[in-house]
Amino acid sequence: MSSRDLVLGRIRDAITLAPARQSEIPRHYRTGRTLPDAERIALFVNRLVDYKAHVHQCAATDIAATIVRVLTENNLNAVGIPAGLDRSWTEGFGGAVVVDSSNVPAPELEVLDAVVTGSAVSSAETGTIFLDAGPDQGRRALTLVPDTHVCVVFATSVEVGVPEAMAKLTPERPTTMISGPSATSDIELERVEGVHGPRNLHVVIVSG
Repeated sequence: MSSRDLVLGRIRDAITLAPARQSEIPRHYRTGRTLPDAERIALFVNRLVDYKAHVHQCAATDIAATIVRVLTENNLNAVGIPAGLDRSWTEGFGGAVVVDSSNVPAPELEVLDAVVTGSAVSSAETGTIFLDAGPDQGRRALTLVPDTHVCVVFATSVEVGVPEAMAKLTPERPTTMISGPSATSDIELERVEGVHGPRNLHVVIVSG
């Protein structure tokens, strides 16, 4: 008998002999917290900037102009969008706009310079944006492969903290949480960006 078989056998024996009981998991999260709109958005912006995200605030009537300006100023020529994104958001953009499809293999998304998506909900306290693969957000691969992500966040969807944000999500939907551009550190604490996702994150916060 190998050491592996011995250890697994002992685990199985322990599970068999253990009394059958169900432990209740405490769910006493802090929920229902609120902040005045200006204070909540200011906190959200502060966290995003701290994570090295680029923040752009605009009115609902200026979404398209803001997105086009961001894409143009950063020399982004080929942009992917989810099938359910409002097409007017990229009107006036001089580059190529590619509507994503699940039939496109993830490696082929590398030809895109950027992706423009909406968002489901956000947490001001942690600067976290939640995507739930909704029609205006698309599949996870679309937001991970391109080097730049332009994400539209409506101010009304920004909650105070993570518990409040999670309460707005459907548990059965796939959720991606974004807290700034993709970054990690090696053993010498050297920051490396773009390892697990976009190196650049532009957040367009829409109010009004």
